[in-house]
Amino acid sequence: MDDAEEGERDARETAPLPFRAAVDALRTARLRPEIEIEPTRPPQRLAPHAYALEAAVVQDDEDLADGRLVLLHDPAGHDAWQGTFRLVTLVRAELEPEMASDPLLPEVCWSWLTGALQSRGLSYGEPSGTVTRASSHYFGGLASRPAASQIEIRASWTPREGLGGVPDTAAHLASWCDLLSQVAGLPPAGPGDSSVVSLPQRRGPQSR
Repeated sequence: MDDAEEGERDARETAPLPFRAAVDALRTARLRPEIEIEPTRPPQRLAPHAYALEAAVVQDDEDLADGRLVLLHDPAGHDAWQGTFRLVTLVRAELEPEMASDPLLPEVCWSWLTGALQSRGLSYGEPSGTVTRASSHYFGGLASRPAASQIEIRASWTPREGLGGVPDTAAHLASWCDLLSQVAGLPPAGPGDSSVVSLPQRRGPQSR
């Protein structure tokens, strides 16, 4: 049994009912078709129970952005979380040069995360994270490659628990996918989102 399967078994059989319900909601969430998502190995020491998903935004066989979302659960509660659940994420995407040079880009990317949660009316607390912008320049035998830039968002927040002590993880996943799509440069998925500004889609294939 691999680690992803072990995480699935924990979510199905050995975990408390609120965690199992939260994971079931993640499994059944309906997402936009450009997002390919699957379970992956969860972290082992961050919480007594964990479930992880990895996703990529794929359009015309091109990987535009990717990320990982981890659901943590500690039935005893966690002082730093101010709750029993925590969501942890990593989102990455390549940038066009003109976007990479924007000094306000980190602040804008962080606002996309909080805005994605707020746009779905989700209640959450204790948000924290970093936005990192990196550039790569190639030399020698790789000098023919153009310079590349990447944005990386690492964040965590506490989803507020609802009926039965279970947060609306399906809605939080949908919000996370909104962020992933926005970073990938996709247009808004639904009505009422036309004011959202996304990163422009990259031209040509990426090398990951």
